[in-house]
Amino acid sequence: MKRRDFIVKGTTAAGIPLMLNGMNMEAFAEGSMYNQLYESLVANDHILVIIQLAGGNDGVNTVIPLDQYSSYYNARTNIAIKEQKVLPFFNHPETGFHPAMAEMMEMYKNGNLSVVQSVGYPNPNFSHFRGTDILHTASDYNQVLSTGWLGRTLNEMYPGFPIGYPNDKMKDPIAIQFGSNYSLGLLGPIMQMGYTITDPNNVSGSNVPGDPIPPNTPAGQKLSYLRQVSNQANKYSIGIQDAYTAGLKNFVNYPVGNVIANQLKVIARLINGGLQTKIYVANMNGFDIHSTQTNGGDNDTGLHATLLSRVSTAVSAFHNDLKIMGKDKKVVGMTVSEFGRRIKSNSSGGTDHGAAAPMFIFGSEVNGGIIGTNPIMPNPPNTDNVPYQYDFRSVYWSILKNWLCQDSPTLMATMLRGFQELPIINDSACTTPAPPKHVSRQNLIEAYPNPVVNSTVIELKVINPGHVLVQMLSSQGRVIRTVYENQREPVGVIRKTVTLSGFQLGVYYIRFQSGFTTQMKAIIKVN
Repeated sequence: MKRRDFIVKGTTAAGIPLMLNGMNMEAFAEGSMYNQLYESLVANDHILVIIQLAGGNDGVNTVIPLDQYSSYYNARTNIAIKEQKVLPFFNHPETGFHPAMAEMMEMYKNGNLSVVQSVGYPNPNFSHFRGTDILHTASDYNQVLSTGWLGRTLNEMYPGFPIGYPNDKMKDPIAIQFGSNYSLGLLGPIMQMGYTITDPNNVSGSNVPGDPIPPNTPAGQKLSYLRQVSNQANKYSIGIQDAYTAGLKNFVNYPVGNVIANQLKVIARLINGGLQTKIYVANMNGFDIHSTQTNGGDNDTGLHATLLSRVSTAVSAFHNDLKIMGKDKKVVGMTVSEFGRRIKSNSSGGTDHGAAAPMFIFGSEVNGGIIGTNPIMPNPPNTDNVPYQYDFRSVYWSILKNWLCQDSPTLMATMLRGFQELPIINDSACTTPAPPKHVSRQNLIEAYPNPVVNSTVIELKVINPGHVLVQMLSSQGRVIRTVYENQREPVGVIRKTVTLSGFQLGVYYIRFQSGFTTQMKAIIKVN
């Protein structure tokens, strides 16, 4: 989507920033509660909180592959975390957290945090602008969409905006975003669903008594529409302020001087005050660290450590606050970032734009644990990317299905096609019981010979019948070819010959996706 078009489309919604507790907020809403779809699509009080880590978080120093520590260290000697400082996962000691993330590690121990390894997509784009667009629209790498995945979700859940809003069934905004910029993720098929309120205590609607009735002309119709939006914005701002007041207080001490903690603190209070908003989007900048990522010689401190500590302490405080309020089973949160960083650090003590990185999903209703395996650290080190294990849209799909409880037609309308389902959310979260979900950790993929001169045979174990996808990726994380795909693969063993004649020397990856499980295998092309 062209950014000029996005700005124009967003402006037509008369987005109005709301000042609350000294913070700039934007309220978004769409839908008609009188539509028959409401009861089936919005049949629960579940809330989704999204934390955007803008700039591209370095996933390799966030979730550290302890089972390949020497290769990890050799790839980034100037920023590598000392092995004894890494916080190993108690049930998966081959993997560890950055030492600045002690609070989220405690959430993991308590079963309230899910770590999804190597999240990305085929053929990654390393531009902040395009990478962010792909993240927010859930598009393919070569596809340009004019709507966001959240906007399409809300359009399916609440069709008909802005007619009839707010109303007795839904008096609050459908979603609230923090920040001064419009989010492409919340752009619906017709308009950016935003309202601008400069002061919630001092805003009145445009269509007050004494205003002349607009003429029945195109200009008059636009004026009537803007008046309607302004009136709605006024009502939303009052509702938000009322909920904030009704929330009384926060029950834990949030870290001070922490931008993401400030946002989560307000969200918790609004939830406690009874606001019916379904989706909150919080923002944190600063992850584009091309130099001086650490303090040099003390690599567990520095800029990246500070950012991770702010996320960790803020998320922990937010979760504990909700637990004391008795609201924790209503809320699931997730982190997103437009891309990861390279495996090998640069000479400036930083990392350059890369491909996949871990995502975190947190809350009392998540299946705590690790989904996936550690990314493969090449040895000797080079400028390789972390190839994707899990498509970020699989995470979206799984949360929409198993937390916001969307049915298959709605999911297809929102995500535009089907994606792998991941066992992120407890099976009981939605009213319809889900089938048991299991990610296998046994080795399901082999290749022989490896290293490879001309060709290798890959052997794949299918332990659950269903869709199977086998892809070959380059060291840059790009999909070179689809080796095999079958929608109804039975349990058994698949053997396929992969030819590398004519390929450049180096590392390639076989990606095997079967049911809830995805595994990676590095194959090395030699003379």
